[in-house]
Amino acid sequence: MAGRWRLALAVGMATTLAVSACAQQPSGGGATTAPGTGAPAAVRGAGGELRLVWWQGPTILNPHLSQGTKDYDAARPILEPLASIGPDGKPVANLAAEVPTQANGGVSSDGKTVTWKLKPGVKWSDGSDFTADDVVFTHKYMADKDTAATTSGNTKNVESVTKVDATTVKVTFKAATVNPYQIFTGPQGMIIQAKQFQDFMGAKAKDAPGNTAPVGTGAYKLTAGGFKSNDVVTYEINTLYRVANKPFFKTVTLKATAAADASARAVLQTGDADYGWNLQVPAATLKQMAEGGRGELVTSPSSNVERLLINRADPKAAGDARSEPTTKHPFFSDLNVRKAFAMASNRKAVADAVYAGLTGGPTCNIVEGVPAMTSKNTANFDVCKFDLAAANKLLDDAGWAKGADGIRAKGGVRMEVVYQTTVNAVRQATQAVIKADWEKLGVKVELKSIDAGVFFSTDVANPDTAAKFFADVEMFTNNSSEPDYQVYLANWISDEIPTKAKQWRGSNYERYNSPAYDTLFKELTGTMDPAKRAELTIKMNDLLVQDVVVIPLIARTQPTSGKAKDLKGILPNPWDSDLWNVADWSK
Repeated sequence: MAGRWRLALAVGMATTLAVSACAQQPSGGGATTAPGTGAPAAVRGAGGELRLVWWQGPTILNPHLSQGTKDYDAARPILEPLASIGPDGKPVANLAAEVPTQANGGVSSDGKTVTWKLKPGVKWSDGSDFTADDVVFTHKYMADKDTAATTSGNTKNVESVTKVDATTVKVTFKAATVNPYQIFTGPQGMIIQAKQFQDFMGAKAKDAPGNTAPVGTGAYKLTAGGFKSNDVVTYEINTLYRVANKPFFKTVTLKATAAADASARAVLQTGDADYGWNLQVPAATLKQMAEGGRGELVTSPSSNVERLLINRADPKAAGDARSEPTTKHPFFSDLNVRKAFAMASNRKAVADAVYAGLTGGPTCNIVEGVPAMTSKNTANFDVCKFDLAAANKLLDDAGWAKGADGIRAKGGVRMEVVYQTTVNAVRQATQAVIKADWEKLGVKVELKSIDAGVFFSTDVANPDTAAKFFADVEMFTNNSSEPDYQVYLANWISDEIPTKAKQWRGSNYERYNSPAYDTLFKELTGTMDPAKRAELTIKMNDLLVQDVVVIPLIARTQPTSGKAKDLKGILPNPWDSDLWNVADWSK
C-alpha cells in the first residue's frame, strides 16, 4: 500500500494528457498567426462567456491569505506569478522575460542568488506600470510575521529580495539551493500590486479592499461588484493584457455549485458549464456521467494525497485555549494511541469502495508524485499495515479500557473523536469506511461535514475552519506546487502552527512541534545535492508517517476535472492551478 500507485484509467474515460512540449505560453505581446493561413490564430473576446463551476466557493482573492485551492484558482485569472510551474515540473515564464538559469546567467553557480528579468511594458489593470517594486513588495508582504501570510513558507530560505532596476529583481537565499524557483512561481507566487496593498500590512492585512478586488496583470480583471464570497466570481477582459490576441473568452464566470456531483452533471451531462473543477464524485458515478454526456474527463497523475490530520492540541480546551498549541490532546498526545488509529485505517478498503481504482489508490506516504522523492520504507511500517487486532492491543496496553458500552476510557476521559471534513459524497463515503473500523477499536466517532467554503475560509469568527481545527481529526487533500517539495514540507515546521494570535494563519494545522523535523527541514533548505535532497525528503516523509502526524490514505490523480468537448487549450497540471493557462483556452 505504501508504494507508488500506478494510474489506471478505465476504457471509455476521456483523458487529456499534459505534454510538456505544449506547455510554453507565448511571451510576446503581438498577435500570432495560424500556420499556413496568415490569419490570426485567435481574436480577443471572440468566445463569449467561459462558464466555470467549482464546488468549493472562493472566499478571498488574495492568494497570500488564502486557505484553499479554490481561492488560488479564483485569483489566478487576475494575478500572475513570475513563472508558472508547467505540467512537466519546469517553470514557464509569465511576468518574467525568461526563466533564469545558470546557462543564461540568471542563477549563480553557488546556488545563492537568482536574478529575474521582468517583461518590459507590462501594465496593471488600473493602467499603472508593473515594476520590480511590486515584486520586492510581494516578498515583504509574504515574509511579514504580523501579516501571517499563508504563503510565508515560500520565504523561509530567502535572505533578501532587492530591486536592481525597474525590470530586474535579485533574490538572495540564506543557504545555497538547488531550487531557485521556490518563490514567485506557481500558485503561491502570485505578485500583488504594491500600491494596492502597501497600507495593509500586519494586523491590517485582513481589511485590505484588494483581498476581494485585486488589481492584476492577468488576462482578466474583476467586473464591478464581481466577487460574492462562496458564490460567484465574474471576470471580464483586462484590455491592458500584454498579449494582443488573448484571451479568447470575453467574460468568465466562476460559479460555486452545491456539491461536486452538481459540477460534474453541469459539465458532463447538461452542458451548462464549460469546465468543472475537482469532480470528487464516486468513481462509478463519474464514469457513468462521462460515458453518455456532453463533456469529457480531464486528469493526470499528481502529488495529491487525501489524508487524515491528527490534532496534537486539545479541541475541547476552555475559552481561548481551544486548539492552541500550548494544550495537549487528551489521548492523541500518546504515540501508541495515534499508531492504533493509523493501523485501524483501511486505505485499501477506501480505495476499492470509493475511488474504484479510477481516481486514486492507497498510499501511506504524504510525499507522492516524484518516484525519486517517494519513500519505499513505509511499506514496512506497522502504522501502514491495516491490523485491527494489533491496534486494539496497543490501546489495551496504553491503559484505555473498554467500558460496559464498549467505549474505551482512561482517567475519566472517554475515547470520543469528532472527525470533520468537507461536504462531499466521496469524503462522506470515506468517513463511513474509517468510522466503521475505528468503532471496532472501542472509539465513539462523530462525523461532521462542513461546507467547503467555510472549511477552507480565513474567517476568524467561524469555528469550523480547517486551520482552527476545533475537532480531533480532519480530512482533506493537499499537494506540492513544485516537484522539489521544499515548500510543501514547510507545512509541518513549528513556525507554521496556527494560533488565535496569528488569526489562525499557518499551514501546520496538526500543531506538530518537532525539533527533529525542523532540523531536517533546515538541512534541506541548505542542501544543493539532488540525491541528498531526495534522501532528506524521504526522511521527513517517514518521520511524519511514523509519528502519525498525518495518516495518508489515497494518492489521488490531479483532481479529476471535466470539460466541454469543444473546449481547447486545457493542459492538466499537477503542480499549478487548473487555470494556470486560462489565457490560452478557446473553442
